[in-house]
Amino acid sequence: MFMRFTAVLTSGLMISLIASAGNAMEKLSVMISGGFSLAYHDVLPEFERSTGIAVTTLSGASQGTGPKTIKSQLANDVEVDVVILSKEGLRELIAAGRIVAHSEAELASVPLAAAVHEGSPKPDIKSVDAFKQALLNARLVVMPGSTSGLFVKDEVFPKLGISDRVSSTIVARGTDSTAMVASGGADLAIGPVSELINQPGVELVGPLPDEIQLVQVFTAAIVNTSRRSEDAKRLIAFLASDRTAQAIRKSGMEPMGRGHVR
Repeated sequence: MFMRFTAVLTSGLMISLIASAGNAMEKLSVMISGGFSLAYHDVLPEFERSTGIAVTTLSGASQGTGPKTIKSQLANDVEVDVVILSKEGLRELIAAGRIVAHSEAELASVPLAAAVHEGSPKPDIKSVDAFKQALLNARLVVMPGSTSGLFVKDEVFPKLGISDRVSSTIVARGTDSTAMVASGGADLAIGPVSELINQPGVELVGPLPDEIQLVQVFTAAIVNTSRRSEDAKRLIAFLASDRTAQAIRKSGMEPMGRGHVR
């Protein structure tokens, strides 16, 4: 009797473990960059609750170099079903043959802005000349090493003629830049508004002037190695729907609604 009970118990445990492993394997995998993360994490519980689809979320930079970019992680065979990143980064993935054709959808747009340590005086950045002076006055300007930081470093600084005069550094993620400002390690953080608001220890100054502005569009798409394309489509449709508009606006972005990247 005892042996039979033990056998039944062992069998039950094995079935439970197999089922648990199966559920873990069945999770939809998403890799997301920093710009859309705030809105995404706000609405993800509703998606999981309403659909019964469990989601695993991974992190990666839209563009740049190094092993933590989305492009590099996909090249290293990290299993991902859906990517969410800037349009610029998505175009690189499309060119590399990583994305299911016509699966991409625009989710939200967001301008670049600057932030300072909470309680610090906010510099005038409303005009190009004022922004240039704010950069030169800063002890250190910090930016993420992705689409926004690359744009400022490679296009804005040269356009203003201050590439060799401004003290700046590139860090891995937007949260790293705001953390440096919050700790007093840098005076000014530049990045998408959505990566600068609701961050501890920092305050938003405002958007960059129009003449040197980059409005990023964050997009979602299905990776061509995905084995859960139907669930991936449901997630993307949800993120592009009106159900996420409030969370998107709360994160400093503007919802795009349904639409494909061209």
